[in-house]
Amino acid sequence: MAMRARGSVSGTTPARARGTVGSLARRRLCQGAVALMCGRPDRLRAQAMPLAIRGYDTVAYFTLARPTPGLPAHAFDWDEHRYQFATAAHLDLFRAEPARYAPYFANYCAMALTRGEIDEPNPEYWLVSDGRLYLFGKPIGPALFQAALTDNVERAERHRASLRLR
Repeated sequence: MAMRARGSVSGTTPARARGTVGSLARRRLCQGAVALMCGRPDRLRAQAMPLAIRGYDTVAYFTLARPTPGLPAHAFDWDEHRYQFATAAHLDLFRAEPARYAPYFANYCAMALTRGEIDEPNPEYWLVSDGRLYLFGKPIGPALFQAALTDNVERAERHRASLRLR
């Protein structure tokens, strides 16, 4: 005779078991299956990865020397974030060398890290120096950071490492 771990003969879940981790996992699995069956895998993926630098194209800072919004049609998931690109060519460049084009301090304001703080950068405030992309939260950030570049990079790296340990 087969026994059910939970539920009645009809297979319904008892009220005390509703909302458990197992039921939440089953619900998400079902939502994912529905998204795939309905031809919407993009909806499933979009929930899985946060958008990197507000959807701006990281390669454009190097190739166009300006901040450029990316497009969902040219997206790539890397380092627990979704990166978007203005063109397929930029996507291909990033896919080949993501560490080269990704912001050096990920999704953190480089100047705030020098003070041991965490701030989200604004993609409009940026600096490319020595082949690295740095992003900042305020318009003054790039000039302040570049004024003592080597010291600021060292301080930001030291603080970023200590933040990971917390």
